Amino acid sequence: MGELQRIIRKTNMVIYSCRGGKPMDKVLFRALGERFGLRHLDNNLLADEDGVTSLQVVPGKSTRGYIPYSNQRLLWHCDGYYNAPAQSIRAFALHCVSPAADGGSNELLDHEIVYALLRDANPDYVRALLAADVMTIPANTESGVETRAAQSGPVFSVDPATGSLHMRYTARTRSIEWKQDALTGQAVTCLRELLAAGTPYRFTHRLAAGQGLLCNNVLHNRTGFTDAVDKGMTRLIYRARYFDRIAHTHLNEIFDLSTH
Repeated sequence: MGELQRIIRKTNMVIYSCRGGKPMDKVLFRALGERFGLRHLDNNLLADEDGVTSLQVVPGKSTRGYIPYSNQRLLWHCDGYYNAPAQSIRAFALHCVSPAADGGSNELLDHEIVYALLRDANPDYVRALLAADVMTIPANTESGVETRAAQSGPVFSVDPATGSLHMRYTARTRSIEWKQDALTGQAVTCLRELLAAGTPYRFTHRLAAGQGLLCNNVLHNRTGFTDAVDKGMTRLIYRARYFDRIAHTHLNEIFDLSTH
């Protein structure tokens, strides 16, 4: 566990692999999160009753526009980008019960690296993306009923409780409204170009059965995938989103800033 936290402190993420013993069910999955200080689950509308989401192809959900429940690709995003600030997702975990027959890989990119690359390109881009009104997620409505209000906020912010950087972002153009000024437009273009370009800081991995991801809500995407139902090869991933950040990875703790 100490080695996993050391890696997370360095990269904001770690991939683990379970060996032997009892396969991880959702009870054990939640217990794993608790060992890393992750106790406050985001029990969102589409989560299971226990707060853990079973990500698999669900036709009824995918036809309503919920892409995670389809086999389509997912563009770059941070989880919970549509949440209110008081419900920011600071960490999430994935666990692969079974992979697809083909596809379903994730790319992962530390949002702190993205912040640094943007700052190096032009410090004004970072300032633009720190604005409280730079990004608005439109309200979500189903059958004429609003299920989630519109949410405006920054792309980058500093969590006052931990001193750590937080990011809200989605590359889905239909899910986002940007502040209409020239500097914001330039900053968003630069961000998109950074995500599209190759970088040595990007990790690519396809979770195998028994593998999982623990992270401080880093940027990530997913390739499309194909299930083979007749062969019993259908993708099932457990996902847990947390309002907590992974324990002992807070910037205030790492640099002993809590009393300054």
